[in-house]
Amino acid sequence: MPDTVVIIPTYNEIENIEAIVRAVFAQSDDLHVLIVDDNSPDLTALKVKELQKEFLGKLFLEIRQEKAGLGTAYIHGFKWCLERAYHYIFEMDADFSHNPSDILKLYNACHKGGADMSIGSRYITGVNVVNWPMSRVLMSYLASKYVRLITGMKIHDTTAGFVCYKREVLEAIDLKAVKFIGYAFQIEMKFKTYLKQFKIIEIPVIFTDRTKGESKLSSGIISEAIFGVISMKLKSIFKRS
Repeated sequence: MPDTVVIIPTYNEIENIEAIVRAVFAQSDDLHVLIVDDNSPDLTALKVKELQKEFLGKLFLEIRQEKAGLGTAYIHGFKWCLERAYHYIFEMDADFSHNPSDILKLYNACHKGGADMSIGSRYITGVNVVNWPMSRVLMSYLASKYVRLITGMKIHDTTAGFVCYKREVLEAIDLKAVKFIGYAFQIEMKFKTYLKQFKIIEIPVIFTDRTKGESKLSSGIISEAIFGVISMKLKSIFKRS
């Protein structure tokens, strides 16, 4: 996997960052990791700088001036990766909700299975979520159902944040035109990939809620997703017209 990079956005992840970096590198000696840190007050970036001395030429750090949303962090990371020779580019959380041991499954779905985008899916084989309250499971599950209904995408986990992209997908998407910065960002990226008729494959994974640090989910982020999906679909219809 020498042409593979895992983007991990961080904000106040000092409790998780060293462990997640080591866990990702344990999957393959060839993997690279890019941390995009939003100037975390807890000095997450300082810990990454310390780890860079151990993982020379494999661990990279981009520091942004302020917390500006998950979507813009990933866009920053995508642009950084596209300026380099990576062919497989991952999105992954820092809090172990995405199991690093599943990286190879998503990689193989693209590298060997013909996918252009592979998704670590919580809902392709039922509901595979651990440590979430039932209310949040229902909210997430119904959100994906809602997105499927509105957009027409045949994806079970439309809000998933554990994703592997082939380079060609990110090159085909106008990253400057990506609108959403929160929860809806994941939906928008899948929808744009779907509209470009790339092959999307869902791989079943078990999602485990964080045990350290604080969740970044908020009512504003959820609202963006609910109303943003309708706007996104309507714009795609008018664009075709």
